[in-house]
Amino acid sequence: MTFDDIPTTTLADLLGRAQVMELGVRSLWAPVPHLAGPAFTVRCAPGDNLMLHAAIHRAPAGSVIVVESGDVDFALAGGNVCAVAQRRGVAGFVLDGVIRDIGEVRAAGFPVFGRGVVPIPGTKKAVTPLGEPVRCGGVTVRAGDVVVADEDGVVVVPQDRTGQVVADARAKLAAESAETLDAWEAAHRAKIEKALGEGGFTG
Repeated sequence: MTFDDIPTTTLADLLGRAQVMELGVRSLWAPVPHLAGPAFTVRCAPGDNLMLHAAIHRAPAGSVIVVESGDVDFALAGGNVCAVAQRRGVAGFVLDGVIRDIGEVRAAGFPVFGRGVVPIPGTKKAVTPLGEPVRCGGVTVRAGDVVVADEDGVVVVPQDRTGQVVADARAKLAAESAETLDAWEAAHRAKIEKALGEGGFTG
């Protein structure tokens, strides 16, 4: 069961708006990587990045570290933190916050989705539990949920639905691949005309 080649658009169609992060959480470098893996959840206090720095030494290989940040004024991580996370097998970061050293992160090819870049780091004082549910980009993320991110955005697949969502996504992609543009256009036009008629449009 893998989400490595499933686009976020397909997952969004299946899961709906509630599982799609706000548009402010985007890839911080291009070309945008495809990121997928189980969430390792972190909560950082305002102005503080201690728990993300702790998480890179605790998250299992393949994890996507997902961070609820208290602000966007102080960087949660920089080049060395991302490099160590990458070396330890962390798949990437999804942050409701900001980082710094974006040039180093881009050069390393480490996937980071977040709200932006700022040069000043946070402090390292506030201890909070790891692995608890967090809010990131307006979505509640629990440890073990699958996080998928690409150039269209970030989608969270609840852990207890992953098997069915993978199956549904692959069926949807196969059906779309088998459909010609002509067939799609005909069906699309019929759908639109029906909606216009139901809405009283006569033009």
